[in-house]
Amino acid sequence: MSNPPRRPKPTGQRASSGPYVSLVTGPSGPTERASKRVVTTMALAQFGLFVALLAPVTVSLALKTQQLVPGDQAAVVNGNVLSIAALFALVANPVIGRLSDITLSRFGRRRPWMFLGAIGFVASLTIVAFAPNVPVLIAGWCLAQLTGNAILGPLLATIADQVPPEQRGSVSANVGVMQNVGILAAAFVASWFVTDMLLLFVAPAVFALITVWLYCFVLPDRAITTRPDVGGWKGLLFTFWVNPLKHPDFGWVWLSRFLLTLASFLFVAFRLFFLQEEVGLSQQGAVDTLTMGVLIYTIALVITAKLGGWLSDRMLNRKVFVIGSTAVFALGLVLLAHTTTVPMFYVVEAIMGAAYGVYVAVDTALVVDVLPNPDDAAKDLGVLNIANALPQSLAGAVGAFLLGLGAVGNNYTALFWGAGVIAVLGALTILPVRHRMTRNADGTITGSIATRG
Repeated sequence: MSNPPRRPKPTGQRASSGPYVSLVTGPSGPTERASKRVVTTMALAQFGLFVALLAPVTVSLALKTQQLVPGDQAAVVNGNVLSIAALFALVANPVIGRLSDITLSRFGRRRPWMFLGAIGFVASLTIVAFAPNVPVLIAGWCLAQLTGNAILGPLLATIADQVPPEQRGSVSANVGVMQNVGILAAAFVASWFVTDMLLLFVAPAVFALITVWLYCFVLPDRAITTRPDVGGWKGLLFTFWVNPLKHPDFGWVWLSRFLLTLASFLFVAFRLFFLQEEVGLSQQGAVDTLTMGVLIYTIALVITAKLGGWLSDRMLNRKVFVIGSTAVFALGLVLLAHTTTVPMFYVVEAIMGAAYGVYVAVDTALVVDVLPNPDDAAKDLGVLNIANALPQSLAGAVGAFLLGLGAVGNNYTALFWGAGVIAVLGALTILPVRHRMTRNADGTITGSIATRG
């Protein structure tokens, strides 16, 4: 009699007792496609959260800062507020996401964090709305980053929990789409409530709470009965480290993502002030112009993201698209430095949106291609998230430095030229990546590390 086939060993860490428990996909991993109800409410929760998180970064905090700090110093103060609070996002997102992996609750692992985080998020943005001075504003926005990422970390982890590999690509794409549509919606919210601080901050927060709670209600969040062994605090700390000497391709891609994100946030965090001080618009006019600019940017991004992703697959080349799109984004920043009219601002938004669309689509694919270990994808993507969060913390300080060069806090030429140079460096750091794609005889695509010639 033949021996029965062995069951494959599940991926993950062994609990101190009991069965294997994957820190990525749960005890057994999803075997059935996620229902339309789960996928739809997941995307809606992402949209609601991104609107509430990105409205302050895009416009709302700048308006609040101008209310508290009149004059040229408002831009610098706003950048510093964003920088300080971004440190909370940097730590909270991966740590709370990881803690949700080992949460023991009859309500599941992810649901308690998202449900309670939504309450704290509304309270935090209420503090921001009523802040009477800059220290209270900083405290409120730091708390908002902490509670917002208490939602975001577990929310993104549910993709791995609920979605099987064959469905994961399309569902994961919702994150990028919802983030950029969230920025667009945030701009419109700001134009509607430009003079009402309570509605400006709290209305998006309440919308986020409703969408997140709806997802909590629909989510089939599996509870675990045995806490996995992650190696204590030391294990938790080293979860978010990938040795760039052992995995140089991942290291170069991480650095490129960091640099382009920094360049992008130098643009996002200061463009409202730029429209007022350099283009000469009123506060309402600047908000309306920014809203239209974000709409143009988003339309261009959606179109080129689809095209860039398709072409990179057809041409079996990621690097040329990442380098090219990053260089064009840098060109847009340099053009912005010399922009003095609203029509030219719209042209620059279209150029930068088109470039960033290609970058978002192809760079994400390149990141997945060069992950050190597919079994540790969630851990490694957590490391990559630092390249998305850390620049937000640095953008305010870097922007304040560049704005102060040779002027009194308003040297936007230096700011956007500096951002352009940073973006070019982001393109150059892709050159050492050795990953190559090849098409097999059966039509499938595989990747490999090319030897250096």
